[in-house]
Amino acid sequence: MPIVREPLEPKISMYHFLAFYLRFLREKAGLSLTQVGQIIGVARSSVCNMEAGRQRPQEQHLAKLDAKYGTGRLLQLLLWFARMMHDPDWGRQLLKYEEQANAMRSYHGHTFPRQFQTEEYIRALVRAGSFGDPEAEIAERIERQRRLLDRERPPFSMVIMDEGVLNCCVGGADVMRAQLLHLRAMMDLPNVMIRFIQPSSGPHEGFDGPFQIISLEGRDVAYAGAQNGGRLVEAPGEVREFWTTFDRIGAKALPLDASRALIEQYLEKYT
Repeated sequence: MPIVREPLEPKISMYHFLAFYLRFLREKAGLSLTQVGQIIGVARSSVCNMEAGRQRPQEQHLAKLDAKYGTGRLLQLLLWFARMMHDPDWGRQLLKYEEQANAMRSYHGHTFPRQFQTEEYIRALVRAGSFGDPEAEIAERIERQRRLLDRERPPFSMVIMDEGVLNCCVGGADVMRAQLLHLRAMMDLPNVMIRFIQPSSGPHEGFDGPFQIISLEGRDVAYAGAQNGGRLVEAPGEVREFWTTFDRIGAKALPLDASRALIEQYLEKYT
């Protein structure tokens, strides 16, 4: 007997509604997953993942399906609304994008990026700000870090941080020294570039908060950080705005050699 999937609950989010409706239209038209894949130019498994909410469809896919089903621009408009509205499942989707990334570029204002944090630095951060189960949160962060780094081909990573990250003593001098030694070692990797902005550079666009640009196969998405959460950005125009912001912030950052020298200065401070 073939496995029959239960449809998604469309009330959870607009993305769930879109996935639910894609399956409804396909089954109403009497098409198989393979046939729809041929129409939009993807594998059968990709169509299955779109209908299960595991993969986000793109405009070009939905334009072809709008033409096939005679739905005008309805499916494309549903995608637009899905991208504009809050998605309660954004965190899970962000993790998937990070694991699939070819490159990640990010600005961090107050902490080191999670993929570059030592375990003791993670522990100090969580214990300072967690109101739940700190050990569970620590384990979750370490596992997320492992999934990002333990890849056959790790993504290219470019990170820009404010110098204040180096000056904020998280967990004490020993923890900070180990963290800076780890960061310096990461900077020697061919796929990692880390630069710092000094206070003397003045204000910049990064004051609005941290963000990340994730380059996937064929497109980019972005993540805008915020207290108690954040926002996953998939609309191409808005993602381009994050690229512009990242470039403008980068214009104020120290070169790579000067950034490495800055870490050496702070290592002396924590000795």
